Amino acid sequence: METEVKLLLSDLETIKDSLVDASHRTSIDRRVIAVHFLLIILMIQERLEKIYGTGKLANAQRSKIKDMSAEVVDSNPYSRLMALQRMGIVANYERIREYSVAIVGIGGVGSVTAEMLTRCGIGRLLLYDYDKVELANMNRLFFHPGQVGMTKTDAAVQTLSDINPDVVLESYTLNITTVSGFETFMSSLKNKSFRPDKEGSGVDLVLSCVDNYEARMVVNQACNELGQTWMESGVSENAVSGHIQLLIPGETACFACAPPLVVASGVDEGTLKREGVCAASLPTTMGVIAGLLVQNTLKYLLKFGKVTPYLGYNALKDFFPSMEMKPNPQCWNGACLERQKEFAVVVRPVRRAEEEVEEETECLHADNEWNISVVDDSQHSNASSCLPEGLVRELPDADEYREPVFGSEATDDLEDLKRQLEALQAE
Repeated sequence: METEVKLLLSDLETIKDSLVDASHRTSIDRRVIAVHFLLIILMIQERLEKIYGTGKLANAQRSKIKDMSAEVVDSNPYSRLMALQRMGIVANYERIREYSVAIVGIGGVGSVTAEMLTRCGIGRLLLYDYDKVELANMNRLFFHPGQVGMTKTDAAVQTLSDINPDVVLESYTLNITTVSGFETFMSSLKNKSFRPDKEGSGVDLVLSCVDNYEARMVVNQACNELGQTWMESGVSENAVSGHIQLLIPGETACFACAPPLVVASGVDEGTLKREGVCAASLPTTMGVIAGLLVQNTLKYLLKFGKVTPYLGYNALKDFFPSMEMKPNPQCWNGACLERQKEFAVVVRPVRRAEEEVEEETECLHADNEWNISVVDDSQHSNASSCLPEGLVRELPDADEYREPVFGSEATDDLEDLKRQLEALQAE
């Protein structure tokens, strides 16, 4: 392969030498140069095909697969995912194709999140971002130098469609914090063209992977108005900590119920950024947060395991704190208060009734392999007092209460002990 590359470089040098000023040459000379140039290009193409394999110069994309299969063959991209169903982790993994997930922010966390969900076979992804790929993004995962200058949404669609053409991809190159951007964001979430029979909005989950408070509040407002469950994520400016959070309007605290301390203190977020100073960024921390976010997403959609309400990550101490946050009844967000009322009046009574039914029907220790049974204490004491013929108890029964000895009997026993002691001393 090294030899082929050297020959390729030699051909390129030949082309460079041939590209001289053509004004001093006749038309015949220029034609000869053009033919020579074409021959060299064909030689370069032939050598490239030898290096990378015939037909692999173009992006090799597999054909779409109609149904997920659990067949264990090298050509099945879903065999290892469907194994979760065979092992009893997920009841029906193929249902993942029915779900739509919106990802806001295709940066260090959002891009990796999109790739993971694509590889997991999610049905539909909606991607939102207004920024372009830069060389400064190369310390992160997902994007590569060949995509510099492209919008992040277009670059993401390009990569993700190559990974899994079965996933329906929708990209929106816009800023959701603008009026027009917010309107487009809301209408895209309401769109039910993927699943017309779905209740509520057109998506099953919204994932916030943005890096500023303003954008988070916009996602919070949209989801509160729609009653849309969403998950928030973030990585600290020093790149060694992060978190994920589940937000269910009315049931858990929204992002306005418990704002960050800096924002609650009244500090303008715009004044926190300084010219020429950027936040630190580690692909490791972003990869961890993206992995936790997608894991929680899969558990939420496919109904397995426990969906974490809040999970933090401290890379310096390998510490993962978790907690739950209830909604603030004095939240200033009007849509949040409306969702809280709906939850208290409609959802909570139904949920309590379901829990009561489960408690009544629950059978304690349904499996009793050793035929263990519980008997009454009185029956146990009577049964234990009966011994087979010829056996006597060496020690008193622990359950039998014996009255303490007082009076003359106790005195006689003491005198007898004294006489025995005196007899021993006399010997």
